[in-house]
Amino acid sequence: MTKTRLLAALIMAPVAIAAILLLSTPWIVALAAVIFLAGLWEWFELAEIEDTLARTVLLVAHLALMVAIVWASRSVGGYSYFLFKLASVIGVVWWFFALLWLRNYTFASNHETWARFFKLAAGALAVLPAWCALAWLHSGEPRSPGNGNNGHIWLFTALAIVWAADSAAYFAGRHYGGMLFKDRKLAPRVSPNKTYEGLIGGMVGGVLVGVCGSLLAGATGAQLPLVALVALVAVLASVIGDLYESLLKRHAGVKDSGHLIPGHGGILDRIDGVLAALPVFAVGKAMFGF
Repeated sequence: MTKTRLLAALIMAPVAIAAILLLSTPWIVALAAVIFLAGLWEWFELAEIEDTLARTVLLVAHLALMVAIVWASRSVGGYSYFLFKLASVIGVVWWFFALLWLRNYTFASNHETWARFFKLAAGALAVLPAWCALAWLHSGEPRSPGNGNNGHIWLFTALAIVWAADSAAYFAGRHYGGMLFKDRKLAPRVSPNKTYEGLIGGMVGGVLVGVCGSLLAGATGAQLPLVALVALVAVLASVIGDLYESLLKRHAGVKDSGHLIPGHGGILDRIDGVLAALPVFAVGKAMFGF
C-alpha cells in the first residue's frame, strides 16, 4: 500500500505544482472548482444523500454559488476580492466550530434526524471558503510590501505546508509513535492511528516548509517568525480538517471517502486538510502583511 501511495503521489505532485505555478488565476480557480466539487460529491455520500439526482442538484447549487461569487466580484479595474476574503474569514470561524463538533462525537451521527442538514451545511462552509482562499492567495491580493506579486508561490507554499505536514506526521507516527506519549492517541475515537508524535512531526515539517516557501515568495527575515506562526496554525487547522473528515467516515461506516486515487482513497481524503488550512493561511497572511 505504501508503494502504491508513493507512486500516486509522485504522479499527482508534479501535475499539481505545475498547475499552481504556471496557470493564470482564472484557470487555477476553475480547476480547483472541479476538484473541490468532486470532493463535495463524496461529502454528500458521507452524509448519506443516496439519491443521485439530489446530489446532482446540491452540486449544481454549490457551483452556482461559485459562479455568483466570481460574477459579483467583477469591477471596472478587474476583480474585487472582498467576497473571497469574507468567505475565507467565515471558513476560519467554521473550523473553530468543527473543533467543538469533534469534542462531541455523537452529534449529528443519526442520519434519520437533522444530521444530514448539519453535514450539508458543514460541506458548504468547508469547501466554498477554501476555494475562495485559494483564489485570493493565487491572485496575489493584497499586494503588501515584501510579497510583490508572488501569489502563485504563496499558494504553493500554503499547499506545501499541508503536504509536508501530512507526510511528516505519517512517517513520524510510524517510526516514533508511542515513544514519547506511550499509548496515548490524538483522537482515538475518531482516528485511532493518529499519535501525538505524528502531530509533532507534522508541525515541524509544515513549519519548515512554510518558512522555506515564504523565502521564495519574497518574505523578509523579519517576517519569518510570523510566517512560522501562521504555518503552525495552518498545520493545526489541517489536522482538524483531517479529523473532521474521519468523523464523517466513522458516522457513515466507511474507510475512505472514495476509491478514485490508488492508495489514497477519494478526492476528499486528499483535500480534507487543505480545506481547513487554506482559509487559515490566507487570513493569517493578510493579518500579518507578509
